[in-house]
Amino acid sequence: MKVRLTRRRFALGLGAAALGVGVWTWRIEPHLVTVVRREMPVRNLPPELDGKTLAQVSDLHVCPRVDSDYLSACLRELSALQPDLVAVTGDFMSQASPERIEEVARVFESLAAPPLGTFAVLGNHDYGERWSDSRIADQLVRRLTDAGVTVLRNASQVVAGLRIVGVDDKWGPNFRPAAVLPTLTADEPAVVLCHNPDAVDSPVDWGRYRGWILSGHTHGGQCKPPFLAPPLLPVSNQRYTSGAFDLGDGRSLYINRGLGHLLRVRFNVRPEITIFRLVKA
Repeated sequence: MKVRLTRRRFALGLGAAALGVGVWTWRIEPHLVTVVRREMPVRNLPPELDGKTLAQVSDLHVCPRVDSDYLSACLRELSALQPDLVAVTGDFMSQASPERIEEVARVFESLAAPPLGTFAVLGNHDYGERWSDSRIADQLVRRLTDAGVTVLRNASQVVAGLRIVGVDDKWGPNFRPAAVLPTLTADEPAVVLCHNPDAVDSPVDWGRYRGWILSGHTHGGQCKPPFLAPPLLPVSNQRYTSGAFDLGDGRSLYINRGLGHLLRVRFNVRPEITIFRLVKA
């Protein structure tokens, strides 16, 4: 039997499709985590680190809008992958407060300590209202330290011959890349953590660094229409969406899509855990 497409049936079909997309973007994709695996070539990588794994997560945004049970499950999934090193590239929380800091600490109880440690930098939301409250950021750092997370604030630490560098957030009050970046060389194996990818274009001295910078901040735009760029990105350089970018001077940038969200909506931009396999460049 032939079914005639009437205007009413067409409208009902469109309505059903819109409802389906709405349910997907609101209820399903924001919690549909994908594990991205890729190699990370590092100059002069120590032989004992060849083949080891560095995991990156970002932008948990612990707050009432993001389910803490979901975030804890993400960190348990990360633990099951048994990375050798974990990097967290900022925005641990939103709506910063002492209560929120304790919630962050509870979420990180689900992360098993990796053999080479967990390192982190702060994001703009970790500085509270207007991204300017250093006191709340200091409280967060102290609590993360208690939880076994080393927060690098314009500082670095050498782990098994690999220098992990942390630059504080570009929009926060403690962005001082000159305190650490000029000390880097082209030959020392290193990885830089910096929440906001726009920092790679800042007029600061990167020394002779020729390696990877790991960032977050963009959430990949959270919604990406097919075949189009995400319409809303909180960066000046609109090409910095997510994934890997060759910066053309020996540096490479990787932007993680994050686990949390500011608004509970994702479309074609799934939350991400990144697993890098360290290899000699």
